[in-house]
Amino acid sequence: MAKRRKNRQDKPDHITDMVGEPISAPDRAARHRHVVAGPSTNPATNLIIHDIALRSAGRLSRMAVEKAVLGKQYGTKFAKEAVENRSMLQTLAAYGVTKVATRSVPGALVVGTGLALKVLFDRSQSKRKARREGDRSLRRQAGRND
Repeated sequence: MAKRRKNRQDKPDHITDMVGEPISAPDRAARHRHVVAGPSTNPATNLIIHDIALRSAGRLSRMAVEKAVLGKQYGTKFAKEAVENRSMLQTLAAYGVTKVATRSVPGALVVGTGLALKVLFDRSQSKRKARREGDRSLRRQAGRND
């Protein structure tokens, strides 16, 4: 979790602070009119609504891209099965790694280094063996035994 800043003179400590701060600068006129952005008059409810909408849009777009990438090589039906039949462990692992990578620069370096090592390991194997193992893993994920 990002550290809370004590005053406005401190530098932002997270990339989202640097991007979000200019956007969220208080509108003095809106503050005096008690205007709340969103459908509800409760700002906490609006935050939840926006969070759900953003997460849903992100998930849908991520799944569409994954299906398109896999569908090019394996066909759309297989890609749909492989993407939609992920185990809870795979989903939680991806979520956890993403959280680590986006929380800090050291976390991003650790995750990036791990991904680079995995790519180097895959490339050190023969192309056929690596491709067979990847295909086998995707077939298991899609629930196929062919």
